[in-house]
Amino acid sequence: MFDNLSERLERSFKILKGEGKITEINVAETLKDVRRALLDADVNYKVAKQFTDTVKEKALGQNVLTAVKPSQLMVKIVHDELTTLMGGETADINLEGRPAVILMAGLQGSGKTTFSGKLARMLKAKKNRRPLLVACDVYRPAAIDQLKVLADQIGVPMYTEPGSKDPVQIAQNAIREAKAKALDTVIIDTAGRLAVDEQMMQEITALKQATQPQEILFVVDSMTGQDAVNTAKEFNDRLDFTGVVLTKLDGDTRGGAALSIRTVVSKPIKFVGTGEKLEAIDQFHPARMADRILGMGDIVSLVERAQEQYDEEEAKRLQKKIQKNQFDFNDFMSQIQQIKKMGNLKELASMIPGVGKALKDVEIDDNAFKSIEAIINSMTPKERTHPEILNGSRRQRIARGSGTTLQEVNRLLKQFDETRKMMKKVTGSKMGQMMSRMKR
Repeated sequence: MFDNLSERLERSFKILKGEGKITEINVAETLKDVRRALLDADVNYKVAKQFTDTVKEKALGQNVLTAVKPSQLMVKIVHDELTTLMGGETADINLEGRPAVILMAGLQGSGKTTFSGKLARMLKAKKNRRPLLVACDVYRPAAIDQLKVLADQIGVPMYTEPGSKDPVQIAQNAIREAKAKALDTVIIDTAGRLAVDEQMMQEITALKQATQPQEILFVVDSMTGQDAVNTAKEFNDRLDFTGVVLTKLDGDTRGGAALSIRTVVSKPIKFVGTGEKLEAIDQFHPARMADRILGMGDIVSLVERAQEQYDEEEAKRLQKKIQKNQFDFNDFMSQIQQIKKMGNLKELASMIPGVGKALKDVEIDDNAFKSIEAIINSMTPKERTHPEILNGSRRQRIARGSGTTLQEVNRLLKQFDETRKMMKKVTGSKMGQMMSRMKR
């Protein structure tokens, strides 16, 4: 996401490197390149022009301090304006109703159903909500089946009326069901079309009037670029939705939708989807996104994801095992699972300042742990607990059972042994300090 834009902007700022001060000439040259970069990223033309005009006005009005280089000042101004362009402040979801009703809208294929499941999981896990998923896409049986699978995976109830073709009645009955069962959040998954049509708009408008939702979230596939912005405007004209959800930001997208949509419809981006996993949902933070666009990483989001997987009791248990040099392959496997839950590996790496650029052309497969897991799964319970008993014949058996080579097994065992020694060295006071920081 945004890789090309980040690279182009970095090249633009180089025009000012070595310059002693900001002038109208070198600013104009820099911003000409910035505007091209935005247009290439599929940002709306008017938005790109307005953005660069504002940056130019602010840059020429700045007195450059001796300690600040012109290129550094330009990066600061562009960062601030990108943050403003994407909404400035982080927008929270409105959950005031009893139950709070959230209506999903968008075209077919935008990811509404998957996002409904992700949102239900997030609200249940992070806000202790009791959500009800409602299947109001009466035209696609596969959508109802998909929602049922998602509901089962995250352990939340789902409401559907097999055979009914009246989405308004289904939604109203679902809200009554939620009240009767003391469920505090109703998430309504609606039908989409391949393109905006009058029947679709009438149906979603009727659903809005019948359910009086606290939130109407327009779900848009960010890979559709400028088309996503145009569709958002049509929906907003009819629905006056409350927020935008950008899905598939992990794909090969130029990012134009994220940078244009807030300005065009004047509605905040509230969430982003970054993968197929149910955990792959993030609240949208404009300033953090600006950091990532300018190659500054996003350490705050990385720490937040790590803390979501952090279990204090498990950490204490692990610390004791490390101190006694009893860290084994069961513990190792557990740590791998926690890392995988945090999201796409390349996306996680891109949150570390400087690393995203370094890994731009490096493929990091989400199955990077697959061979390691296969090797560990081929061990007996005793071998996992006591790696020191893994002699030559046992290693050969594990290699055959895991579909790997003896060299791969030996390499993993050597790395595991080195990791265990290193962890024992840093445990004690340092581990205690880390745990206390995470608790804060």
